[in-house]
This record gives sequence, structure tokens and C-alpha cells, in this order.
Amino acid sequence: MKLSQVRVVLTASCIASFFGSIAAAQEKAHPEPPGQEKSAKLQALEGGAKILQPNAPPAALDIHLYGTHVSKHESSHQMGAHHYCRQKNRDFAQCALYDGTGKDANLIGVEYIISEPLFSTLPREERQYWHPHNYEILSGELIAPGIPQLAEHALMKEKMNSYGKTWHLWNTGSPGKPGDALPLGEPVLEWSFNRDGEMDGALMQERNKLGANMAERRQQRQDLVKFARPQEGVDALKGNFTQPTRSIPGVADRAVPRQHEQKLEQKR
Repeated sequence: MKLSQVRVVLTASCIASFFGSIAAAQEKAHPEPPGQEKSAKLQALEGGAKILQPNAPPAALDIHLYGTHVSKHESSHQMGAHHYCRQKNRDFAQCALYDGTGKDANLIGVEYIISEPLFSTLPREERQYWHPHNYEILSGELIAPGIPQLAEHALMKEKMNSYGKTWHLWNTGSPGKPGDALPLGEPVLEWSFNRDGEMDGALMQERNKLGANMAERRQQRQDLVKFARPQEGVDALKGNFTQPTRSIPGVADRAVPRQHEQKLEQKR
């Protein structure tokens, strides 16, 4: 199934699956920022803007993914995010990240997704910001809530060997950990999990509420292992977790030449 066919299936199935996916995804309460209630005047202005102003950019975010992230510099900082994405072309997608799917969900970050060929064009210094995606796919962790499994499988195949650059701007909380009432501090560079055992058990339970559990999705994606190639960044957080971890088939690190590592360290 080609990417254009995937988009057709996604569009055709979204109406049927819309309410079910929302019900599953809204179990988490969203923190409300402090502030006064909207005035009647402001609500009227919003209503008029909704009628008169186009909203083409957000309306084009027509692919919904759910994935989990870990801070590259603090492995205990882990959280899930709903990605609303636009596939600009086969090699580049851009996503707005939310902590839920309802109208009260908070915008918490952004992610750009690029293919392996585009990643290969990046300067060596830039690549340290881009995390690999093969574990997210092959482990069954990354899902597209509410769409048929066949369409999701085809979408995941398209994302094999891709990379993401993710910044979280607002920590609204994760299972068992409260968030901040407002977006505070510097943006946080997020990374991917790359081994079993790295993800917190409570976060995995939250992810499993959104659809087929990770074990089921992993089994269904075993045919994608043959498409996997070693990726840079797989070992970036190796050894940073307190619990035992283990690798899975298809997820391997592509070593960075030592001279480039030394140059990066000198610049930090």
C-alpha cells in the first residue's frame, strides 16, 4: 500500500472511528492554565473568527499518531503525546503535539519527521537532535489510534528508518507525576526509547489503553524487521536507565565516526 493509498484509507475511516478514539484518549485529565474565564465579548469574537477566518494549516494535520518520548538529558522524564501530522511529501512530515484529543487538550510540543535519505543530508552536528524511529515501530509502541490495522501497518512501513526532531514546550504531566500549570523553562529535546525496559511501566499502561497493546502490535509488525537498517542515536541513552534493558531484532545502532564525536564534545 502506497502513501497516497494510506491517506485515502485514513480519511475514509476517520469518521467511523472518531468518537471511539476520542473516548479512549481522553481518560487523562488536562491541566488548565491559570487565568480568568472568557468574557462574552471574547467568546463572540472567537465565534466570528471561526466563521470568517480560514484554518487551513491546522486542518491539514490529518494523520493522528500516539507515541512516547523520553528527554535526551533526563531519562526519568517520560511522557506520551498525541501527534497531529501533515505529510508534506514522502520524506517530510510536521506534527503538532497535544496531551489529548479533545478540545481541552494542551499544545505541548512539535515534531518534524524525515526519511533516512533526508537524514543523510544533515550536517553531522545537526544529527544529534534527531532520534531514530525503528524501535517505536517494531516494538509496537507507536500507533495510529482508531484506524484499521491494515492501514496502520502500511503507515508504519512508510516510517521505517525515519528520524524525528522533537521539542516539548510544556510538561503537563505523565502517569503518577504532576505537570506544570504553565509552559516553563527551556524547550526539552526529546528522544526515543530504543530497548525494552526503558519505558516506565505506568507510561506503558497509559499507552495500552489507546488500542492494541504493544505485544500484539509487535507481533503484527514482525514482517517489517527485514526493512530495518542500523540507525544513528540508538545507543545515545544506553546505560541511562536504572532497570535492566534488552535490544530487539531490527533495532541496531549505526556508529558515528570517532572524529565526529570528538568534534561534538569540543563544541559542548
